[in-house]
Amino acid sequence: MTSSFIPQPSALLFAWPKQAAFGRVVPKSKIYEHAAVSAALKERFVQQVEQISWAYKLAPETVNLPATPAVAEIQVFRLGLKGASLDHEVLKAIDRAIPFPLIFELVQSGRVKLVAAYKRPAQNPGSTADISHWVLSSYFETDWQLESSPRPPLPVALDMAGLYEQLLSPLIFGKDEGGGLRDEKASYISDAPAALYRVGAQAEQSGRLTLEQRIELAESVATQKKEVERINTRLGREKQFNKRVVINAELRDAKQELQRLIEKQAATQSH
Repeated sequence: MTSSFIPQPSALLFAWPKQAAFGRVVPKSKIYEHAAVSAALKERFVQQVEQISWAYKLAPETVNLPATPAVAEIQVFRLGLKGASLDHEVLKAIDRAIPFPLIFELVQSGRVKLVAAYKRPAQNPGSTADISHWVLSSYFETDWQLESSPRPPLPVALDMAGLYEQLLSPLIFGKDEGGGLRDEKASYISDAPAALYRVGAQAEQSGRLTLEQRIELAESVATQKKEVERINTRLGREKQFNKRVVINAELRDAKQELQRLIEKQAATQSH
């Protein structure tokens, strides 16, 4: 008896509504103009990006959800890549050029992956201060998947901010650390987070973390993993026995802290 494999919808790649289709090609020169791109970064655009498409515009009139002060619209950009890797500075430049939260779909050789950073106004959205500047977290991503994979519809939300959180939350927990397109080494891994978020004691006690707090925790896991790797490298290079004993103790403590953070992250996902 034979059986056939039926592909299941991806939990992270969504079927964007047809009425939200925008379908505009964005010239790289427009990104350069609005993001003050350096010559070196322009070269990365040329080497790594085939085409930039403003694919979908998730807005009150296209998804029938009210805007909020922090999230008026969400834009979906599709980037056709020349290879399997992309420097996150390229994504940062596009994020700087577009004054809305962005979701990126990277496309290459029939495969697609989702990448995004949490993007929020620099000022309190409820104030009258200038909110034209934005703060970015580290970038989070999915694995590569077949572009033909089935996609579920958009998650249910009450407003645009809720939709943004619903889109980002599974992306954050889809990887155990933020940043880095895994086909490349450390030069493609996001550096220190642009924004730090403090976890409130009340939220910790309830076990219910906000999106910002979940991102802080994911970034802490990523930072601690790098620390474990750094200590491991030192240990591998050290030849003197007494110094190896000291480094081993550091490594043990670092691994224990990493385990604590991972367990804390797992606990928040169950709430």
